[in-house]
Amino acid sequence: MKANIRNAKPGDIQEIIRLCIDHADFEKCVYSEVDKAEKLASVLFGKSPKLYCLLAEHEGTIIGYATYMLQYSTWDAGEYIYMDCLYLDEQFRGHNIGKNLINEIKAFGKSQNISHIQWQTPEFNTRAIKFYNRLGSSSKSKERFFLDCE
Repeated sequence: MKANIRNAKPGDIQEIIRLCIDHADFEKCVYSEVDKAEKLASVLFGKSPKLYCLLAEHEGTIIGYATYMLQYSTWDAGEYIYMDCLYLDEQFRGHNIGKNLINEIKAFGKSQNISHIQWQTPEFNTRAIKFYNRLGSSSKSKERFFLDCE
């Protein structure tokens, strides 16, 4: 099965939100659509994008996405890419589309002289963990914490 990988365009916002809803459901999380279109458009398509989004299309239908951003590591004293999201509609998993999305991110990193990509996945997502291991990635066990600023 083939999919075209491309950068997101402003007209894709509603499809990105649909994928976010599906992704959150898969990860057993709640997702609110409130103000998401405006906020995502501003960080993806503003003068200095803070977030990049790749879309996977099959026969004209958007079937998955990957989002990533540049981050800075104090320990490495250099930039790295943080892949925030990688999600494919279930019927399109296992066809190298996820690998192709990651390869596009790697190519971006290489063009920017960035040495590595980091990401996370829930412990229960064993299929993704096996996929990431097949890619040759390694993992570190850490607990992620969240603290509201209010």
